[in-house]
Amino acid sequence: MGIEIRKVGAEGLPQYETVPIRFLVETVYRVVELQQGLGGLALVEEKVNPPYVKDYDRQSSPDARPTSWPAHLDTRHWGFFLALDEELPVGGGTVALHAPDVHMLEGRKELAVLWDIRVHPDLRGRGIGSQLFRYAAGWARDRGCRQLKIETQNVNVRACRFYARQGCRLGAIHRYGYAGCPDVAHETMLLWYLDL
Repeated sequence: MGIEIRKVGAEGLPQYETVPIRFLVETVYRVVELQQGLGGLALVEEKVNPPYVKDYDRQSSPDARPTSWPAHLDTRHWGFFLALDEELPVGGGTVALHAPDVHMLEGRKELAVLWDIRVHPDLRGRGIGSQLFRYAAGWARDRGCRQLKIETQNVNVRACRFYARQGCRLGAIHRYGYAGCPDVAHETMLLWYLDL
């Protein structure tokens, strides 16, 4: 398998969206308060019984799907990337920058956000995600960004391990980050950072 990473415009998002973003949740990180939080927070991995499938595209509102991003967000400066195996999309990544409507950017010009990264479930573990991540980080660095920010959740242990392997550091544990979203209010927001 020879994977090519290709930058595409918004016209490539229908192809991008064909790559599923589902995964099996077998373990989660439970947040443990140390001294009622004054001693910090710890993440303890626990098995889930029974395991379940989380599918971001199916659980998200229709305007959260990749093809709808340009209609709802200022994506003029964003980078969309496809991982292709002989023209077949097997992965995708998106970097957001210089978008005043994305609060994750904190109003910082030198910060980029890895908005989305996905690899077809049948092809995970083959280095495609690492290729996409390195490409996306390099693209952001080439545009003057000094840091890359990534959001994931405590139910995505595999993603957490992936970001740690890429050199990211856990910068924040936001236990109530999804309190306003009933379907995922039980999840904890984890924010990772990579210095570029």
